[in-house]
Amino acid sequence: MTPTSDSNRAAVQAGFDSCIFVGHLGIVLLDCGPGWCEAELPLRPEHLQHSGVAHAGVIATLADQCAGGAAMTQLDKSVLLVTAEFKINLLRAGKGERLLCRGTVLKPGRNLFVCESEVFAIDKGQRVLAAKLMATLAVVHSASS
Repeated sequence: MTPTSDSNRAAVQAGFDSCIFVGHLGIVLLDCGPGWCEAELPLRPEHLQHSGVAHAGVIATLADQCAGGAAMTQLDKSVLLVTAEFKINLLRAGKGERLLCRGTVLKPGRNLFVCESEVFAIDKGQRVLAAKLMATLAVVHSASS
């Protein structure tokens, strides 16, 4: 594991940029540091479900991406990271102008990382916790590792 550096931040940004689905949704990396990652999603009509609030799949994607970004801040940029499992609690409606997420590493490891993400709905200047995700991410080592 390595501390966050400019190259780690570049690796996190590359992870966001290389995921076409994340780009399609409009998820944007805001910042990251050792063991954490923040991103946002300006809400658009296509993100909403039938009752006018953010779809659970959109919220889960944002939370999962931030958890992975947090883990990547503590990994060599040459490894691949994939989500092994996650659980999400949808606590309140994701409504407003945008969603803000912070992912945090709870337990780093050689092969598995345990991370959490909190998703906040920003509505008229008010910040409300909308969802909490717990994830296990698997580190895929190259054959030479």
